[in-house]
Amino acid sequence: MRGIVITGGGTGIGRATAHAFADAGDAVLIVGRSADTLAETANGHDSIHTLVLDLTEPDAATTVVDTALRRLGRLDVLVNNAGIASFAGLGSLDPASVEAQIRTNLVAPILITQQALDALEETGGLVINVSSAGSIGLRTIPDNSVYCATKAGLDVLTRTWSVELAPRGVRVVGVAPGVTDTGVALRAGVSQAQYEEFMGRMRQEIPLGRVGAPEDIAWWIVTMASAGAGYLNGAVVPVDGALSVT
Repeated sequence: MRGIVITGGGTGIGRATAHAFADAGDAVLIVGRSADTLAETANGHDSIHTLVLDLTEPDAATTVVDTALRRLGRLDVLVNNAGIASFAGLGSLDPASVEAQIRTNLVAPILITQQALDALEETGGLVINVSSAGSIGLRTIPDNSVYCATKAGLDVLTRTWSVELAPRGVRVVGVAPGVTDTGVALRAGVSQAQYEEFMGRMRQEIPLGRVGAPEDIAWWIVTMASAGAGYLNGAVVPVDGALSVT
C-alpha cells in the first residue's frame, strides 16, 4: 500500500484525486484549511486521513511530512494541488492577496517538496505538481495574472526538479488542467451568475465542447503515478480539451 499526500484535498480536483487513489488501494493524507470539507472527502473511505493546516504557516511543510510518515508509514507520491486565486486587474491588485497566492501556490510546494525529499528517495517516489493550462502557451487570463504567474512558476519547478532529482530516483511531473468545474472561482468571490456565464462561454470555445470535471484530472494524476508511467519525467501535461492550442 503506497502513501499518498494531496494538498488542497477538501474540494474539486484534490477530492476526486483522493478518492481515485483510495479506490486503487492506497493510503491517502489530504491537507487543507477546512475541517468540514476534508471530512466530506474522507467520508466513507477508511484509507483517507485528514490534516487541517494552512500551508502558509511556519513549519507547515514539516507538519505535512511528519504527519504523513506517522499515519501512512511511508511517502510514495506527493501531489502539490493546493491553490488559491483572486480576480483583479493590475491596477486593483491587493498586496495581501498577491502575497497569499504566491505563498500558497508557489512557496508551499517548494518547501513541502524539499521536506519530503528523503522520504520520497526511500520509496523511489513521485512529485506531481498541479498547475494550469492557462499558464502555458500564449493564452492569457486577464484579471488573474498572479495566479497564472504562480502556476507558470510551478511548471518551471517541475522541469528543473525532474533533472535535479532523477539521480535520487525521484520523478517530477505536472498536470495542467484547463477549465474545470471545481467551483474555485466561486470561492474566490465570483458570483454564481458570473460563474455560469463563464462556464457557458468556455463550452463554446473549447474544441471538445465541454468543460472538465475533477475526475478528468484525477485520472491523469493517478495514471502518472502508475507503474506503467515510470519513464515519464519532467513533462507538464495539459488536460484542457485542446483549448490551449487554439
